Amino acid sequence: MQTLTIVLGEVWTNLTMWCFYAFIPCLLIDGVAILPAPQNLSVHSVNMKHLLTWSPVTVPGETVYYSVEYQGEYESLYTSHIWIPSGCCALTAGPECDVTDDITATVPYSLRVRAALGPQTSAWSTLKHPFNRNSTILTPPRMEVTRDGFHLVIELEDLGPHFEFLVAYWRREPGAKEHVKVVRSGGIPEHLETMEPGATYCVKVQTLVKAIGRHSDFSQAECVEVQGEALPLGLALCALAGFVLILVVVPLSIWKMGRLLQYSCCPVVVLPDTLKITNSPQKLISCRREEVDACVTAVLSSEELFRAWI
Repeated sequence: MQTLTIVLGEVWTNLTMWCFYAFIPCLLIDGVAILPAPQNLSVHSVNMKHLLTWSPVTVPGETVYYSVEYQGEYESLYTSHIWIPSGCCALTAGPECDVTDDITATVPYSLRVRAALGPQTSAWSTLKHPFNRNSTILTPPRMEVTRDGFHLVIELEDLGPHFEFLVAYWRREPGAKEHVKVVRSGGIPEHLETMEPGATYCVKVQTLVKAIGRHSDFSQAECVEVQGEALPLGLALCALAGFVLILVVVPLSIWKMGRLLQYSCCPVVVLPDTLKITNSPQKLISCRREEVDACVTAVLSSEELFRAWI
């Protein structure tokens, strides 16, 4: 009985070893084990930038490459056998793929990835839940608030063509009114307001994405102070009154000075009644040669003289 048990044990051992060696060709191809499929697929999306990641497939001494494919809503519903290769990740060495350019609509997208090593490829691993870009995380842009003289200027981070920015700014004082301006794109300095000396102005901003109908929270406010002292109200009113007075007095003074010069340099000659010609509106008067060679004086009636002056 003991001998039979020993014999059966040897037979079982030999059978096990035979099965192991028989399956080795199925597990090895050119001396390398069949590649396992990538695991732990997920999409990290911030500000409309979508990054598909997975756990890397490790083969000692070898570089494993990966391929990514996707299906939009139409392909998933009507042509589920058709998968579209990602334009950026046909064969990538890293365990991630930027699929931003592949996700072009606000619909669910299915994503899958497989590993490749030489002629060997793994099975496809598919993202557990379809990805929709409206789930992206929106954050306020980086901003730089400066002053150019007395001008309040802001420059925002350029996040791409989908983005607009809502900028709120105000003068920091009790009861100050908050102003709002929509900035269409980042990367370009934008003038917000002309500031008053001695005042402090604050700015905050949020991100808007019309393609998905969402916006971020407002950023922390940043403030800048304008050097100098503000003019007192009374002094400002006096300056305004002086300016208006100058606008009135200067033209009037010029007109009056012109009249004085006219009558000082060219006085009106009044003829005695005996020299006036009643039948004619004008008369020639001969001047003494020692005073002037010749002159002609036109004697006009007072009404004609006033009309000519005007």
